[in-house]
Amino acid sequence: MGRKIIEMVDVIRSKNAGPYEITFDLIFKDFKSYQEVRDAGVITRELIADLYRITPDQIVSIINFDPARAIKITIIRSLSAGAVGERDVYGAQQHAPLLGIEI
Repeated sequence: MGRKIIEMVDVIRSKNAGPYEITFDLIFKDFKSYQEVRDAGVITRELIADLYRITPDQIVSIINFDPARAIKITIIRSLSAGAVGERDVYGAQQHAPLLGIEI
């Protein structure tokens, strides 16, 4: 551990993936950085569950996508988009916990 993920990516974002899911994209600056994170196995169900205070079964997928130098994570929303009490209908403000990941 030592490098912060924010030093290795061009984009970290979250967005709506339909009314019941949120997706996160980590798009890396270069293939070497992407490959380092992918091969280190740092982005796991356990890590994401811990960061978002959810259970691993609430993680729909973690996909490494080599052609885009990207990792895509999709989780089940705690409340559906637009439900009473839901605070981010677009899911656009949910990526902050990812910013502290260290490799």
